[in-house]
Amino acid sequence: MNLTGFQKRVAEIPEEINLALLGGRGGGKSTGMALLGLRHAEEHGELARMLFIRRSYPGLRDFEQTTRDVFGIAYGTTARYSANDHVWRLPRGGFFELAQLDCHADLQKFQGRSITTCFVDEIGQYPSSELPDLLRGNMRGPKGVPTRTVVAANPGGPGQAWVAKRWILGKEPWKAYRDEHGAWWMWCPSTIDDNDTIDQASYKRQLEAACASDPELLKAWLTGSFMSATGSYFGLSLDESRNAVGPFKVLPMRIEDNPDRKTYRQLVPWENWLCHDFGSSAPSVTYLMVESPGAEFDGKFYPRGSIIVLDEYAVYRRDNLNAGLGWTAGTTAEAIAEWCAGWKVKPQGVGDDAMFAQTGHGSSIADEFGRKAVRLDPAKKGGRVVGWQKMRRMLADAGKPDVPGLYVSRSCEYFWQTVPFLARDQKRVEDCDSSGPDHGADAVRYGLMRQKHMSTIGPLRI
Repeated sequence: MNLTGFQKRVAEIPEEINLALLGGRGGGKSTGMALLGLRHAEEHGELARMLFIRRSYPGLRDFEQTTRDVFGIAYGTTARYSANDHVWRLPRGGFFELAQLDCHADLQKFQGRSITTCFVDEIGQYPSSELPDLLRGNMRGPKGVPTRTVVAANPGGPGQAWVAKRWILGKEPWKAYRDEHGAWWMWCPSTIDDNDTIDQASYKRQLEAACASDPELLKAWLTGSFMSATGSYFGLSLDESRNAVGPFKVLPMRIEDNPDRKTYRQLVPWENWLCHDFGSSAPSVTYLMVESPGAEFDGKFYPRGSIIVLDEYAVYRRDNLNAGLGWTAGTTAEAIAEWCAGWKVKPQGVGDDAMFAQTGHGSSIADEFGRKAVRLDPAKKGGRVVGWQKMRRMLADAGKPDVPGLYVSRSCEYFWQTVPFLARDQKRVEDCDSSGPDHGADAVRYGLMRQKHMSTIGPLRI
């Protein structure tokens, strides 16, 4: 069997090092994982207990054929595969199981099992790391048999943000490093250009046809880029070099004449409001937005109607961008009120519709916020797609001298960790995939769709 340079390089890495095979489409990752399983089975015989995971059984079919090819060449008919159990029983006594992991209930079938090597394919299809991480409790083997996790993904899935943060950001390709738990890892990238065992020209034409309406996704699949907006829902409109500004320390002001006392002039803040997406088990994200009257701020001119996302208050687990901290509505509202006091703005604006639904106690989350002096109204109706279209248009218009754009402060860490990586909904391409960490994007969308009846803080005389 002819191996690519990528596959040979991966096969030479010691088993004590966990692998992140993250790159473009057609790079040979699946065959590489089958070969790693073959090596593990040969080295450890009946002690080899391997598990291959994907999010759905239909997603296992291609890999099932890959293992038939690899194990067929290596073992002929002495390797037996049970299509009912999705299990390979290999000549030296090891087994290799192919299984689905889509929800917490699926974890029960692995209860009490020991796994020496776990392969998680298309790990970017998981919106968060929670389910794959829970499998680590099964990673145990006899003394002398190393346990190993191998993950693989292409850019563009709902989990692109957390995958990039965990295994790519700040990491050097092909260089081993220890993670926060002391485990050894290595990021191993590949692209279609590394795989000379397939008809590269033909496969590239297939990718071009699949991405006819999304050239940025095509670019991501060809280059294997997880590090930018390429391939994401906002890929054609969001550019950090154009949209990122600040961070800011003060609220922007403008000077106006005082109509009551003409001998005085007054400082008036730019119109400002909050936009909020509530969550308890999910992240809770709040932004402070301001609208430019057509003025310069901090050395940069913002055309009239431009929106600046000035600051962020986000409550989420730092190890899981799609999980909250379990805060109650009251606790969240108190924190937002204190944050607003630091900016000297009124804690008022817009929130998601679900906040205004009556609970069993006869009040809503918005009512609980109001009791803490945080007053939110429902965002303007119009549907998700209408809001996304406005958001994408304003992001794309940022930097133009004569039309309003959308700008986001660099202090908005949750925004920059999530929004550039959000994937398209695979069934509704004009929408964003809501299974990913879209909470920051939702909050911004609410803020852009608000009804303009919010007041600002009072003027300051100068």
